[in-house]
Amino acid sequence: MPFEIALSGLSAAMADLNATANNIANVNTTGFKLSRAEFANQFAVSPYGLASNAIGAGVKVSGVRQQFAQGDINFTNNNLDLAISGPGFYTLSRGGATVYSRAGNFGVDKDGYVVDPSGDRLQAFPPSSATGAVGAGFDTGRLIPLQMATTDSSPSATTSISVGTNLPADAKVPVTSPFNPTVSTSYTNTTSVTSYDSLGVAHTTSLYYVKSPVANTWDMYTYTDGAAVSGPDLLVYDTSGALVTPAGGTLPLPAYLPPDGAAPMTMSLDLSKSTQYASSFSVNKLTQDGFTTGQLSGISVGKSGIVTADYTNGQSIGLGQVALTNFANPQGLQQLGDNAWSESYDSGQPLRGAAGTSAFGQIQSGALEASNVDLTAQLVNMITAQRDFQANAQVISTSDQITQTIIQLR
Repeated sequence: MPFEIALSGLSAAMADLNATANNIANVNTTGFKLSRAEFANQFAVSPYGLASNAIGAGVKVSGVRQQFAQGDINFTNNNLDLAISGPGFYTLSRGGATVYSRAGNFGVDKDGYVVDPSGDRLQAFPPSSATGAVGAGFDTGRLIPLQMATTDSSPSATTSISVGTNLPADAKVPVTSPFNPTVSTSYTNTTSVTSYDSLGVAHTTSLYYVKSPVANTWDMYTYTDGAAVSGPDLLVYDTSGALVTPAGGTLPLPAYLPPDGAAPMTMSLDLSKSTQYASSFSVNKLTQDGFTTGQLSGISVGKSGIVTADYTNGQSIGLGQVALTNFANPQGLQQLGDNAWSESYDSGQPLRGAAGTSAFGQIQSGALEASNVDLTAQLVNMITAQRDFQANAQVISTSDQITQTIIQLR
């Protein structure tokens, strides 16, 4: 009997050493979660029940359980290195099968898909808007493989120009008449803004202000690339300096046909922030809603997992939102190797969602989660397992000596 008991102890010590060795071997594996060998004692039970003075039958390995404690976050210089701070797993597609991982060392394959070193494709929630507008949100009911943008950002024609100017209330009427944009003495003040046509070509839209002899009244002329578009348009202010004409502060402009073959530019002026006070001419706001063609300048990933493509024209397009998955019992996940797990009966059903919500941690771009192996603790555990093995081996040696003594009895 002592031989069998000690043999079970040797087997348990070896299992402990194997788990420890695996932990130590993966101490530098990104996203690795250490395992712990767990044991249970054994009793030989007869059909008549367990005697009160029964001696145990040794030990057995009751399981090797993974420990999903958070690993350290190490920062890198790669935007596609992602680390989860908190619960959750990346959702990956491996040849059509769904697998899960904590390792966020992603790259891009030849087709532009975001993949891990094993070629598994990172899954994301697609944008709700066909244009990829980030503000439109993401469809959390579907998954798509995340793919990087490879095309330029298309241009958008200017449709509205917002103008916030202060016209000096004490300005003098110009000495030259009629108005001529090439003669500076024929207008009081001027400002200009860059506008864009449907092809993304830039144009200069200029506004000229001419003080009228009538109090609180101005004439405004609009030119694009030196060609007259509108004017004179009447601007009227009340005695407090607030704009009253045009009503609502919006002035539609006639269409301007660019010479480059683009569609006619139909713009409107938002003058609601325009004032007339007794101070110098100033421009407090001058913006427009168009933009030219843009080239991809970079990829950024936010804490909520939103992946955006940033372009040189100042636009950002949402490519997707990284889909995270969690389980009621992560320790029940089936290990697959290559830093991946699969769903099992013990893990429970997958729960998917976005980073930063109640059941999921946040995503840190430009960082990787290190393994959660405490090397010092594992070395101590290795020594303990070694002592356990030696002690059980000594039991076998002692039992052998006792057996030899009994055999030699005369």
